[in-house]
Amino acid sequence: MSEQDPFLPQGVDLSRPSVARVYDWYLGGNANWAIDREFGQRVLAEFPLLRPIAIANRLFLHRAVRQLRKQGIRQFIDIGSGVPTMGNTHAVADEAAPDARVVYVDNEPVAVAHSQTLLEQHGDPARHAVINADLRNPELLWQRAIETGVLDFEEPIALLFIAVLHVMQPGPDGTDISPTVLTRYRELLTPGSYLAISHITDDGVPEQISGKLVELKKLYDTASSPVIWRSRTQIGELFGDFQLMEPGMTWTPLWHSEDSSPNSPEIDFRTPEESVIWAGVGRKP
Repeated sequence: MSEQDPFLPQGVDLSRPSVARVYDWYLGGNANWAIDREFGQRVLAEFPLLRPIAIANRLFLHRAVRQLRKQGIRQFIDIGSGVPTMGNTHAVADEAAPDARVVYVDNEPVAVAHSQTLLEQHGDPARHAVINADLRNPELLWQRAIETGVLDFEEPIALLFIAVLHVMQPGPDGTDISPTVLTRYRELLTPGSYLAISHITDDGVPEQISGKLVELKKLYDTASSPVIWRSRTQIGELFGDFQLMEPGMTWTPLWHSEDSSPNSPEIDFRTPEESVIWAGVGRKP
C-alpha cells in the first residue's frame, strides 16, 4: 500500500508502525504501509527468526479453531484479530462445518477495514461480523458484539486472544490492565465456553534468543507499541480457573501438531522453545 492511498481508512496513524500491520507484513500480507515494512525489516535484521515465530503462532490459531470445532464450539470472538492474512478464523472454522459464527474485534482501522472488505466478498453477514472496539473495555466490546446479532450469548463461545496480550494494554494510570480485563471476560462467558491465548515469553527460551527478545522489546517500546514478556506461570494465570485442554500449555508448534493442515508451511525450529510463544486453550467449568 502507499501512504497516498486515497482509500486510507479514517483514523489510521502513519506516524508510527502498527503492531497489527507489521504482523501482517511478517505473514506475507499487503495491508501495511512503508513505515510498517521499514520497521519490520529492522526487526528481522536483528531477529530473523521472528517471521517463522509469527507463522507458527498463526498455525496455532488454525489448530485451536479446529480443535474447538471438534468440541462442538460453533461461535468465536477473535479479539485483536488483526488483518485477515494467511488463513482467518471464519475460513478455518468453516472447513469443519459451514454453520460457524465469528465476530472479529480490533481497534486498528486498517485491520477493521480489511476485515469488512473480506467479509463482504467472502463472508456471510448472518454468520460473520467485525467490530471496532478496545479490549480494555470489556462491557462496551461485549455490547457491540451482541449488537451484531451474529452470536447466541447463552450458548458456549470461544474467546480468542492470539498474540495480543503481550502488547501492553495501559489503564488510566499507564500500567497494564490485561489480567484485570481477562478476569471480566472470563466472567462474561457462559459455562462450557473456551478461552484461547498465545503470548510471547522470555521464560525457558534458549539463551541466545533471550538476548534477542531484550532487543526486540526495546524496538517495539521505542518505535511502535510497548510490549510485555510474561513468564509461563503468569500466562497460565490469565486462564483463571478454566480447565486446560490437553496437552495443557505448550510452545505453539507442540499444541496438537497432529491437527495441522497438509497445506501448512513447514517451519524449521531447532527446538520448540525457539518459537518463544506459550499457548493453550481452557474451558470454563
